[in-house]
Amino acid sequence: MNDTQLKNQRLFKFIWNTITTISLIGCILFFIYGIKSELFYSQEALEDFLKQFGVWAPLLFVALQFVQVIIPIVPGGISCLGGILVFGPVMGLIYNYVGICLGSIAAFLIAKKYGDTVMYFLFKPKLREKYRRWVDDRRFGLFFTIMIFSPIAPDDFLCYLAGTTKMSLTRFTIIILVGKPLPIAIYSFGLELIFRYIVTFF
Repeated sequence: MNDTQLKNQRLFKFIWNTITTISLIGCILFFIYGIKSELFYSQEALEDFLKQFGVWAPLLFVALQFVQVIIPIVPGGISCLGGILVFGPVMGLIYNYVGICLGSIAAFLIAKKYGDTVMYFLFKPKLREKYRRWVDDRRFGLFFTIMIFSPIAPDDFLCYLAGTTKMSLTRFTIIILVGKPLPIAIYSFGLELIFRYIVTFF
């Protein structure tokens, strides 16, 4: 790697870390606002909040989830929790599912086009090295399916990783559509229970 590439990498990481920090601060401020304004406990307060955005509210949230998969700047669980708290358990889960599935497919296609280059910039070497051995393994499809059904797997990374393999878009899409509902539900409702418990102390 030459000096120019090193400088570009450092600049990219600086920008990335800055965006991540700002995003996390924004999420924290939103949750604080939600607690103080009773947004998460009052149906009336929630309806008033959503009226500000009109029909755009669901579309904006789905777009957020879509982008969050492609550019994983904040933990996915935070946005999943936000969907449940803002839109309720049913619609929140649906919006989470739609946004995450679309983002996953987009990440796969990006990796198909740009290969390891995008992996190099988006993910840490330790994570790449941990799963790299599976790329050329004939059992990658089975491994990927099992991991997608798991609520603790690094899904965003795995979608990019799958794009660097010979897996077809059709097979990938089927695995994502079938495998995503369970981990999204576990993640979303599990974090909601924890959140509801924590806010009782405020």
